[in-house]
Amino acid sequence: EEESQEMSTNLKYLSLGILVFQTTSLVLTMRYSRTLKEEGPRYLSSTAVVIAELLKILACVLLVYKDSKCNLRTLNRVLHDEILNKPMETLKLAVPSGIYTLQNNLLYVALSNLDAATYQVTYQLKILTTALFSVSMLSKKLGVYQWLSLVILMTGVAFVQWPSDSQATAAKEHSAGSQFVGLVAVLIACFSSGFAGVYFEKILKETKQSVWIRNIQLGFFGSIFGLMGVYIYDGEQLSKNGFFQGYNKLTWIVVVLQALGGLVIAAVIKYADNILKGFATSLSIILSTLISYFWLQDFVPTSVFFFGAVLVIAATFLYGYDPKPAGNPIKA
Repeated sequence: EEESQEMSTNLKYLSLGILVFQTTSLVLTMRYSRTLKEEGPRYLSSTAVVIAELLKILACVLLVYKDSKCNLRTLNRVLHDEILNKPMETLKLAVPSGIYTLQNNLLYVALSNLDAATYQVTYQLKILTTALFSVSMLSKKLGVYQWLSLVILMTGVAFVQWPSDSQATAAKEHSAGSQFVGLVAVLIACFSSGFAGVYFEKILKETKQSVWIRNIQLGFFGSIFGLMGVYIYDGEQLSKNGFFQGYNKLTWIVVVLQALGGLVIAAVIKYADNILKGFATSLSIILSTLISYFWLQDFVPTSVFFFGAVLVIAATFLYGYDPKPAGNPIKA
């Protein structure tokens, strides 16, 4: 019993660690790829979203194949039984997958208009939206410490957003408009992320289907919605320069990292929970800030920013703090 518990704790921290790495590198490469000055057309973020979905499906099919003891016939049967023969179960996932597709497109918009550090911290408001949706949809009970940590989190995010003199001069270079567009994109993404995450968790907890099957279903709808997006927004560009216009090594890294993100998050929801997932991201904020400062050089942290970041980290640990005696059975 203790061994399996230790195992699941290790898996929890491993999946959180990978998530921190994935989030940080995705934000930085995405930001870099959207602001890099290059010859020729820039890649279409809408196509990148679709390819990430397709890669995710491929990876999940391979994982299901591995779970089926690498037997093609078993794989075929599992996919047939779980996906084609349960159309209503599969359709349930059209909702979060449509929202995720919207959100993935919004993140490109946000990162084209905000520096990596500011984006990362503001995007943490999704911890708050996730908590609120968890309380309303999953009837989760949050303890005093958790509510307190959410308040601290909000305060921290507010401090990080606080404009400073150095930012004011930078903001004159970027029009206030683009900063505003970036901010609105992040806020919509926070709400959609909170809702879709909790809805997905609800579905995962209510049914016995594997996370990977669920992700294949998500990816299937995601690709369809994504392709619709490509044709609606970038149809003209597409007919001129093709689907893979402006793709380079960096673009592919972004796409792979984004596909990996979906899988890592699924694993985290399976072994940890949605709100812990939010806090793994807080750690990646700090990494992004450092890299944004030293490497991308598009960001100069101020003392106010540091204070805010410290609050966000403090909230992280407070949220996970459980004052109850260890003897209690753990409620899943």
